[in-house]
Amino acid sequence: MAKIYQSHRRIDMNSSLIVITGPTASGKTRRAVDIAKSIDGEIISADSRQIYRQMDIGTGKDLKEYESIPYHLIDICPAGYKYNLFEYLRDFEVAYNDIQSRAKNPILCGGTGLYVESVIKGLRLPQVPENKELRKSLEGKTLEELTTILSSFKTLHNKTDIDTAKRAIRAIEIQQYYQQHPEEAVKTTPCPMDNVLIIGVDIDRENRRKRISTRLTSRLEEGMIEEVSQLLKSGITPDDLIYYGLEYKFITLYLIGQISYDKMVSELEIAIHQFAKRQMTWFRGMERRGFSINWLPWDMPSDEFINEVKRLDEK
Repeated sequence: MAKIYQSHRRIDMNSSLIVITGPTASGKTRRAVDIAKSIDGEIISADSRQIYRQMDIGTGKDLKEYESIPYHLIDICPAGYKYNLFEYLRDFEVAYNDIQSRAKNPILCGGTGLYVESVIKGLRLPQVPENKELRKSLEGKTLEELTTILSSFKTLHNKTDIDTAKRAIRAIEIQQYYQQHPEEAVKTTPCPMDNVLIIGVDIDRENRRKRISTRLTSRLEEGMIEEVSQLLKSGITPDDLIYYGLEYKFITLYLIGQISYDKMVSELEIAIHQFAKRQMTWFRGMERRGFSINWLPWDMPSDEFINEVKRLDEK
């Protein structure tokens, strides 16, 4: 691999944001770090689970991989908290403005498609106050009933709004507020970012499956079960850990005695493969919605990858 030198000044990039995305186990972080070294950049995470502290092995933080490159939106919330899109967009804006204020180049890296797409298209979600009367009137309603009410306000594109009754009630609260305050609703009109370069790390299905399986074995050996056990011992409820899905769901089910070790491993491996497939479905959907993703091979030599990103940025 060619040696990469980090500049001490901002390199004038055509893009206001470089995005490195792709499915799990495709090697996104390594690519983002290499790019950051070459353009005096800093990395903003677009991973919905790496924002939680004490959830390291299961989320694949691999913080050593960042070397000297500054990173943002990792380890910013306690485990057990339920972070949401509103908070992410708020925190992204703070991190992005901070990076640019110091004449550095921001790089968004991660595989949470909802976060990536929302940032690029400039989704805006103004703060909506709590409506205690509305919340009281919705108490006791089933998730199905709440979903029906929410559907009367808008078409449901984001299923995270209705994964729990609490979230559904909050979503109804927000939509009712916008209905009653149209001047605030106007503020939600998207303001797309200009000159965004989206790089997708393209990995074929066979190699992706191999890397997922190998990585799972390694993480189990590194102490992933112990990590989840410590989270439970710290007072985080099983339901809260199961909410995070994948590793935290299946290992928690194993630790509380609902499934065997072998079943945990086999079902977790299947779930991660399915997750990677869903990620690719999201990215293909982004392309259908008009986003241009420049797919580069996952095993492309680092210097060639960097040069191709720079070439694409100059277009």
